[in-house]
Amino acid sequence: MINLFINNKDTKFVNEIKMFEKAHSEVLSIAQKGEMQYEDSQGWLDTEEWANQKQLERIEELVKEIQDRADIFVLIGVGGSNNSARSVIEAIQKEGTPKIIYAGNTLSPNALNKILNQLEGKSVYVNCIAKNFETLEPGASFRILRKYLYRCYGNEANERIIVTGTKGSSLEVLCEENGYRFLEFPVNIGGRYTAMTNVGLLPMAVAGIDIRELVKGAHDMQKQLREQRAENNIAYEYACIRNLLYQKGYRIEMLSSFEPQFRWFYKWWIQLFAESEGKEDKGIFPVSSEYSEELHSVGQFVQDGSPILFETFLDVKEQQDSLLVERDGVKDYFDYLDGKDFWEVNKAAYHATVTAHSEKLPCFTLQIDTIDAYHFGQLFYFFQFACYLSCKIMGVNAFDQPGVEAYKVGMFQALGK
Repeated sequence: MINLFINNKDTKFVNEIKMFEKAHSEVLSIAQKGEMQYEDSQGWLDTEEWANQKQLERIEELVKEIQDRADIFVLIGVGGSNNSARSVIEAIQKEGTPKIIYAGNTLSPNALNKILNQLEGKSVYVNCIAKNFETLEPGASFRILRKYLYRCYGNEANERIIVTGTKGSSLEVLCEENGYRFLEFPVNIGGRYTAMTNVGLLPMAVAGIDIRELVKGAHDMQKQLREQRAENNIAYEYACIRNLLYQKGYRIEMLSSFEPQFRWFYKWWIQLFAESEGKEDKGIFPVSSEYSEELHSVGQFVQDGSPILFETFLDVKEQQDSLLVERDGVKDYFDYLDGKDFWEVNKAAYHATVTAHSEKLPCFTLQIDTIDAYHFGQLFYFFQFACYLSCKIMGVNAFDQPGVEAYKVGMFQALGK
């Protein structure tokens, strides 16, 4: 499960949190039931809607074919259409499964040529994910990758293309006209909330992730967060802490960890909160820091820079790997490490950092037991529900993104659309 710890043992601040939670408790009860005004965006609230037995069986059947035939699986998507899958795949992909390559998230010809070069001589499947198929980046990548597949496989290319889009969209028409396989992108879920749908589950399953455990983790967290009262609800507590600090003038939240396996999870988390909260001149700016590397850069700012941020640590309780530091016969002045496990060394760095940073700024820890599919499912649902609550307290719509469209007007005009 997930535990939340307040690292700053300030009695006054703890009491302020409790008072804030009592003052906004109706937000939790409303969110637990779901809201009619957001019914077109809350298909993620109940994992059974888009990650039920029937859905999982269809994905697993398709994945068997892909894993048997493909060396490379190209995921075409941008933002919410690839961040959740990538965050899990890059952390715990199973050995012996197809290599996952990501496209549709750049317009750089250098990056796109590097993708095409990796495909030569390999057996390739492509999954294009786009809710409405109007976004330039995935649309352009899909075009060049289709051309590559037709050059290599002729008409057989149609069997190697899987499309995830909304029913009735131009993408579904494209599938019908060309014989591509079609998976439904939920019309009632925005991209950043789609981890427990075809959008996230198919690529993860191709990479050997146990999607049933992933969904179970999310479902267990769903039951906990939608049933628990305010005084015991960790997502509600986290949302209240964020908003209390926001009212105190903190405008940046930094998610930090000493586990590089979370490197791509940070990107999913950043998109979730930036796109959900950042509107109407409001919002906490989400950033991340990967320790211990960035202790030698960002750590300096945290300790001595402007007091503008608060920090949330993502910690792992159970030891996963072991590597002992042993003598090698060279006098290097690191004898104090002899016989120690790197797990122990890494934890010492973590605890020392939490202590040091807590003396300068508000710090909190979210702790999971281990890094596996089940706990990724827990994290996805926890942060989604907490983000929803945080937005409600802040007074913004968690599910729209009007600002994302602003740059597109000038870009499409320049390109002659």
